[in-house]
Amino acid sequence: MKYNFDTTVNRENSNCVKYDLRKAVFGNPDVLPMWVADMDFETPDFAREAVMERAKHPIYGYHFKDRPYYNAIQGWLLRHHQWEMPTEWMSFVPGVVCGFNMAVMAFTQEGDEVIIQSPVYPPFHHAVTGHGRKLVYNKLKIGVKGYEMDFDLLEKQAQTAKMLILCNPHNPVGRCWTREELERLSEICLRNDVMVISDEIHCDLVLPGYRHTPFATLGPEVADRCIVFHAASKTFNLAGLATSTAIIPNKAIRDTYNKYVEAMEAHLGNIFGKVATQASMEKGDEWLCQLLDYVQGNVDYVSDFLLHNLQKVRFFKPQATYMMWLDFNGYGLSEEELWRKMTQEAQLGFNRGSDFGRDGSGFFRVNLACPRAIVEEAMRRLKTVF
Repeated sequence: MKYNFDTTVNRENSNCVKYDLRKAVFGNPDVLPMWVADMDFETPDFAREAVMERAKHPIYGYHFKDRPYYNAIQGWLLRHHQWEMPTEWMSFVPGVVCGFNMAVMAFTQEGDEVIIQSPVYPPFHHAVTGHGRKLVYNKLKIGVKGYEMDFDLLEKQAQTAKMLILCNPHNPVGRCWTREELERLSEICLRNDVMVISDEIHCDLVLPGYRHTPFATLGPEVADRCIVFHAASKTFNLAGLATSTAIIPNKAIRDTYNKYVEAMEAHLGNIFGKVATQASMEKGDEWLCQLLDYVQGNVDYVSDFLLHNLQKVRFFKPQATYMMWLDFNGYGLSEEELWRKMTQEAQLGFNRGSDFGRDGSGFFRVNLACPRAIVEEAMRRLKTVF
C-alpha cells in the first residue's frame, strides 16, 4: 500500500499542544508550528482501526496486557533491531518520561549525581532537579562530522555519579550513536558502577544508512545494569495514548522498579493505547519504511535550501529522529533577538535551543515530520527574514 504523507490535516481546535497553545508559547497565534515532537501526518490506518474497533465495546473498564500485546512488541524489536528477549523483561509504563522519572526516584537518593548529555530533551533536566538530585552535564562536543560524546570528561564524572540518562538516538542533535561509542560509554559506567537509563523512544526513526543499537544488547554485564525504554508513540504518532515499555533484564532491578510503579498505580494504562500499540507493532513495517523515506526527503530539502540560501546557519544532517538542530549563532544576535525575529517576523514556531541546555543558546530545533508543503513554507519564511 502506498501511504500519502502530503495530506494536510487541520489540527486546530482539537486541544492540540502544537497548534492550540501557540499564543501561550510563542506570543503569536499565527506561527507555523514545528516544535512539539509529534507528527502532522495522520496516525496510520491500522492503529486508528484497532482503536475504533475496541471503542465499539460499551465498557471501557480496567484491562491487562495479554500475551499477544507483548508478542507484538517482541516481534517488532526482533525484526527491526535484532533484539530477542523474554516477556518477563518487559514492564508497562504510561510514558517514557514518566518511566525515567520513576527510575531516578527508585534507584537514586536526594543529592546523588545524575549525568545527562546536553543539549538534550528538557525532561532529562527536570527528571534530575525535580527530585532533588544533582545534575551533572556531560556536554556533547561538536566535531568535524557532528556531535560527539566527551568520554574524557565522562571518565571523571562517573567516579562520583550514580546514574546516567542516555538519549539513544539523541534528541535534539539527531545522532544515532554507533555501537563503538555505546561500548565505550558502557565500559566507563560499568567500571564506576553507574546505572544507565536508556531512552530509546526514537530508535525506530533511524534514517536510511544508519542502524540503532539497543543499549542492553552490548553484553550481559551491560544488560544487568540498565533499563531501556521503548514506545510506539513517536514511531506511529500515538503520543496521546500514553503507552510505553520498560525493558529490564536484571530481575532484582525489575522487581524494585515494578514495585515502585505499582505503588504509584502507574502500571495499568489505557485500553486504546494497548490496542493501537499492538496493531502498529504487528502491521506497521511498510508504513514506517515509507515514513522514513519521506522524512529523509524533508531533511535533504532543508539541507539543500540552507546550503544555497542561508550559509550562516550551521547544521549537521540528522542520522535519526525527525528533527533538525539548527545553529543561528552565525548571525551575531542575542538569543532574545533571534527569538523575536523567528517568532514575530518569520512567524515560525521552532523550539528554543536553550531549553535543551545552556549550550543550546542560539540554536533551534525544527520538527520535519510534516507535509513537504509546510517545510517549503518554513524555508521561504526563513529566507525572507534571515
